[in-house]
Amino acid sequence: MLRGISGRACVFICAFVLMYGSAGVLTRLKLQNWLLFVSVVLLWGSNWSIMKVELNILQAPVTFVLHRFLVSVAVLFPGFVLLRRRLPRDRGTLVKLFMLCLIFVSIIVTQAFGLMEESSGIGSVLSYTQPLFVFCLAVPFLNEKLTTVKVVGVIVGFLGVVILFLGRVTAFPADSILVMLFGAFLWAVSVLFYKRSLTHVDPFVTHFVQLAVGSVFLCAYAFGTSGFVVSADVTYVGLLIISSIGALAAGNVVWLYLLKREEATTLSGSSLIIPAVALVFGRWILGESLGFESILGSGLTLAGVYLVNWRGRNNAHAASQGKA
Repeated sequence: MLRGISGRACVFICAFVLMYGSAGVLTRLKLQNWLLFVSVVLLWGSNWSIMKVELNILQAPVTFVLHRFLVSVAVLFPGFVLLRRRLPRDRGTLVKLFMLCLIFVSIIVTQAFGLMEESSGIGSVLSYTQPLFVFCLAVPFLNEKLTTVKVVGVIVGFLGVVILFLGRVTAFPADSILVMLFGAFLWAVSVLFYKRSLTHVDPFVTHFVQLAVGSVFLCAYAFGTSGFVVSADVTYVGLLIISSIGALAAGNVVWLYLLKREEATTLSGSSLIIPAVALVFGRWILGESLGFESILGSGLTLAGVYLVNWRGRNNAHAASQGKA
């Protein structure tokens, strides 16, 4: 195993990827939407390190997700009432919204379980392989056209995942990588489902319902197993409030707004930028070292994601519905 690279080198590499990726997005977004986009990138990029700290304190993934959902619902509920948002009335839309809620909960819980054993930076890279899955699913289900660049992107991206997997077989439980990849697959499913079925619903309503319904399911699970657990740790409570309000509540609402207003393929640049930011914060906040396998695997994975989204113009390449 080769030694990890220095902190300065890590920051330089990730910052370069961040600036290079964001430059392409900037040229295609309106100024207001670009500012919103940057805020989401910073919120979600830093959130991986924050979640890792919270999970290290609580050591209970499902309870952790429940806490985040409850805080987010409490924050969004006044806005839901004051803005007089209304739920869809037709049965078909309600059924689809309920299905999206189930997928959403599964994604967040899966991410939490994977992040328990995986580093925050690599965890973010694995989660943001979802555009690779989006493309793979879009070909058979949406008749997405195959191109040489995108096929190469998928191959390169998953080659990076294999390198990450092999590099961690002896150092970490390999299950964590498989769990994170499954979460990325579910995320891809939710992207296609949302873009095809629910873009006509108010983004605020969509996300509020996801959190509210998710809270009900997770509460039922908690009371049916170990009961509802509350942590009195000041650090945990503080970080919980910050991550729930910033990344989970505000971040997802803004992302759904952008996904509705801008070309989804343009926004897919975030799939490259956010993991780069997460790697930087993982180094700064948690002191996570990046060995040769981590750098090579992450680089290939992000390069594959970039190629899959390169100059794409088809909505089937929806970058993400946003979940951090």
